[in-house]
This record gives sequence, structure tokens and C-alpha cells, in this order.
Amino acid sequence: MTKPLHILYLVHDVSDPAVARRTAMLTEGGAAVTIAGFRRTENPVATIGGSAVIDLGQTYNGGFAQRFLSVLRVVASLRRHKPILESADLILARNLEMLAIGVRGQSLCRPKPPLVYESLDIHRLLLNQGAIGKALRNLEGWLSKRASALLTSSPAFIHEYFEKRSRVRLPTYLVENKLYPASLVGESPTRIASAPWVIGWFGAIRCAKSLDLLTALVRESRGQVQVVIRGRPSHDQFADFEKQTSATPGLTFEGAYKPAELPAMYASCHFTWAIDMFEEGQNSAWLLPNRLYEGGAFACVPIAASGVETGRTIQRLHIGVPLTEPKLDALRAFFATLTPQRYQALEAASRAVPAETWVADRSACIDLVNTLRNFCPVTILRRAA
Repeated sequence: MTKPLHILYLVHDVSDPAVARRTAMLTEGGAAVTIAGFRRTENPVATIGGSAVIDLGQTYNGGFAQRFLSVLRVVASLRRHKPILESADLILARNLEMLAIGVRGQSLCRPKPPLVYESLDIHRLLLNQGAIGKALRNLEGWLSKRASALLTSSPAFIHEYFEKRSRVRLPTYLVENKLYPASLVGESPTRIASAPWVIGWFGAIRCAKSLDLLTALVRESRGQVQVVIRGRPSHDQFADFEKQTSATPGLTFEGAYKPAELPAMYASCHFTWAIDMFEEGQNSAWLLPNRLYEGGAFACVPIAASGVETGRTIQRLHIGVPLTEPKLDALRAFFATLTPQRYQALEAASRAVPAETWVADRSACIDLVNTLRNFCPVTILRRAA
């Protein structure tokens, strides 16, 4: 029997729920995973889904100088983790700062384990048109020459960044942010098609323009529209997140959540807020967010901007509410004309989308691990056997 492929997973934020999902997929696909990374929490994380976590220290949202220095510190002291590096059959590095650590770790090993670059967001500094952006793109290109492949989560990342702007020249694999595990998804109850219409905004909460827009919509709807927010707010992006959410009747923030709560969260909402204006024209225009897949899995009707990748996706699937412009006038006009019959038709269209569009099953996990295994040279595969 073939032994599990041992993957060392380098991550920039071990407290990110998406890291737990990817780790679970790798484990289900037949890999043994060790995680090493920074955290955005005060206290270290000991394990994720049964996989051991090596704590590399705390970093902060927006603290780019501190994060850069943290990477230099880890690179300089990485030799002390050499036994863990040498035990890895493959290194998977999640974003640019971890790619730098992965390249250094790879250089300490004989034979060198293959390195795979996982890029799920294109940071605005990489798109800077000045000297900083050029330097970072050159660094990304130079580091990626030591890697075997690129994993990314949206087609627009490939054709808008990696093909047009990036110096990365690697075999590229699309691994979407699909909901996992599939066991979370059951038969979604039919929602009551009447006001108050409830919009759910779940996940990474970082778009101040969305919060302002939803606040204005709720305030002027006079109880016809409500908004529920759950997840992890990036407080550095808001003037006063707590004050704004607590001062608006009908708009509530209910804190963080666990994956097991997703079915009840989406069942309680009519619509998924799938609009992100945090980095307009750049990352926000290209990404396919987790909430699109989560909402789709539970037949919660998505609201998206039509001119970005999320909007193009729902239009291609003939579902949801694509807004030409994500502005108050457009939302006001939609909800003013929304009838129970119209909502029922929208929900039925969402239910008709095949589950595999939104949800990763065990075969997807096995395919992912087998793809990674293919980058391992025969000498490493023999060692793992």
C-alpha cells in the first residue's frame, strides 16, 4: 500500500478558515499534512483538522513592513526546521511571502522536494505600477522559477494577472474555492418568499463600500430589507465597524462562525452578498469568493456586479441578480419590484445548478493530491512508499 504523500503546507495565516478547508481536502485525498505558518490571532494554533501546526509568529492585517521583517526572520532561522523540511515529499506555499520561505526551505534539502505555489489573491502591491510593484513582480517571477506548478482559484487570475502582468511562467491549475466537505450540504428548506428580504454577507468582511451601501439600503427600506453579517471583519478597513453595524436597525453582525453553521446561516437568508469592492478593478474584479460557492451550495440567490468575474459566472449559469452597477439606485429598484413569484423563480434557478459546480467531493480531493504527487521525482516517491 502506498504511503500518504507528506505535504508541508506553508501558509500566511493559519487562522484563516480556508486553510482548514484545504488541509481537509489534502488529507481526504490521501496526503499527510504538516502546516507551518504565521497567524493573525493572539494565541498559537496547535492543530488544524488533526494536522500539526508549526507556529512562525504573529502578523497583522495591513502590516506589510512587519510581515516582510517576519519573513526575513523565518528565512534566516529556517535551518532549525530542517528535519521537518527533509521529511516533506512536497512543499505547498500559499501566497508570495510563503513562496519565499518555501524556496529557502527547499534549498536546505537533499534531494530537493518539489515546490508548488498557491496564489488565491493578487495583492494590490503586486499590481502597483511603480518601482515597488515591479520589484515584487520580479521577485515573484524569480522565486517561481524554483517551483513546479501554480495553483489558483479563478480563471480571471490566470488571464488578467498571470498571463498579462506576472513574471510567473509555470504549469497552472485551477482549483476553485468550492465548499468542502460535501457532507455539510443537505436538502435546503424552501425559503418563505416574502419581505423582509434578508441578505447574508458572510466570510472575510473587508469592503467598506459594501457596508456603506448595505447600511443605506437597510435604513431606507423601512423594514423591507435586512442584512446579516457573519465572519471576520478587517477592522483596519472600517472607520468604526461595531458602531456602524450596531446603530442600524435591521443590520446585524453576529460574529464568527464554524463550517457546521453554514446550512442554518444560508437557510435564514434569501440572498448572498457576492459583491466585493475592496480592490476594485484588480483582485476584487477577478476573484471568485468562498461565499459564492457556499451560497450556491445552499441555493441562496447571489447578488453580484455584472462586470466582474463573479457576475460573469452567475450570468453564465443563468442565476442570481447581476447589477450593472453596485449602487443604491440599482438595489432600490430591484427590491421595489421584487415579488414572491419573482423570488421563487430566482431560487428555483439556483436549485437547478448541479451540486458539483459549488461543492468538492472526495474524488476532487484525490485528484488534487494526485496532481501534486505527479510533481514528485521518482526518488521522493520511492522514499514515500
